Order: sequence, then structure tokens, then C-alpha cells
Amino acid sequence: LGMAAPAALQRSVVSPAGRHTASLIFLHGSGDTGQGARAWIKQILNQDMAFQHIKVIYPTAPARPYTPMKGAFSNVWFDRYKICNDVPEHIESIDSMCQGLSDLINDEVKNGIAKNRIVIGGFSMGGGMAMHLAYRFHQDLAGVFALSSFLNKDSAVYQALKRNESALPELFQCHGTADDLVLYSWGEETNKMLKSLGVSASLHTFPNLNHELNRTEIEKLKSWIVKKLPVEAPKAN
Repeated sequence: LGMAAPAALQRSVVSPAGRHTASLIFLHGSGDTGQGARAWIKQILNQDMAFQHIKVIYPTAPARPYTPMKGAFSNVWFDRYKICNDVPEHIESIDSMCQGLSDLINDEVKNGIAKNRIVIGGFSMGGGMAMHLAYRFHQDLAGVFALSSFLNKDSAVYQALKRNESALPELFQCHGTADDLVLYSWGEETNKMLKSLGVSASLHTFPNLNHELNRTEIEKLKSWIVKKLPVEAPKAN
């Protein structure tokens, strides 16, 4: 095989039941796949997270060496020096993935879906990735969600928002108080910081929830998604 252009991200897709007028991009946590995240949510809900008019896309991060796993290959959106909120961000890997995910957003736009009809978010590292993508490069998206996620203390996201004048997508955040991998306080601090920089952000707290998803959280998320991406009345010709 010759060296081709970077391959498009693999993705698992849940098609809308009716006419496709909006899209949702869900980014998995570190070491998972799009297929895995979709199956996990399906297991929790006893059915796919599906909508009448919204296409749900679960992309898979390409495998790369991951420093917290001593350089072993893992499906991660970016590298981290360590899983902690007071180290510098691995900005090179974050920015190169923003490019691949921008291509995914642009594919939806080419299919006739406006940017303000696209929501992006994810679980854990996927939520962190979504915040970088939306608040640094795609401020015209309909909304962002981050489940059990955080941004590092001096995140490039904060730097970008300090210089920002335009309207920003709303953030829907959820976090379990018993999370022992991504501490609740890191999620809370991220929420406060983004609010102070002009983001309209909510934080839904789940007592006793560890680093995981639960049904109440996904149902809340679904309601928020439909609020951000309501069914459109068919346009008269």
C-alpha cells in the first residue's frame, strides 16, 4: 500500500427514523471505539440512542502511542502527559485530531446539514476533545456536551475564549461525584472556568456515580439534544 492521504475516521452510524435534518457526533472515551460507545449506550438504554430527525455518528479515534499507558498503542483522541488537570496539554496531538474531526463535520455540511444543526460531545476524553473542537474551531455548532470530562488548568480552550467576541455553543456537562479517574472537582472547575469566559454551561451532578454513564444521564442528554436540535418544519417549496 502506498502512502495515502490520512484516512477518514471510521464511524458507526445510527440513521434517523425520518428525514435527516440534524447530526450528533459522539466521541468515545480513551481506549474505546465508536462501535464500543454505541454498544455501551445501547446496553444502558436497551436500545440505540436514536431520533426521528437526527443522525448519530460514533467515530473511532485512530490508534496512537499513549503516554499514560507507557507508550502502548490505544484508541485515543490525543495524548496526555498524565491524567491530571495541572499538567500542560499535548497540543500537537489535540490540534491534529481537530483537523480529522473537522473533516467529519464538513462531511455533514456537504450533506446539507447546517453547522447550527450539529451537536458534538462525548464521554471522558471524548468530551475534552469536543470542547477543544467546538470552542476553538467551530463556535457556530448548536451545542457541546461533556460527560465525566475536564480541561487542563491552562487549556488552549480558555486562551481562545479570552480573545473571543462571538456567540458560543451551550455546554451540557454531567459528572459523577464518586469518579476516581476524572475527579468531580476537575469537571466542576472546567464548568466554572468556561462560565466565567462567557459559555452558557450547565453541570448535572450524579451522586455516587463513578467514571461511567447511567440511564438517567443519557435520558437527560437526549432531552437536551432535542431541545438544541428540534424537529424542523418541512420547508414550503
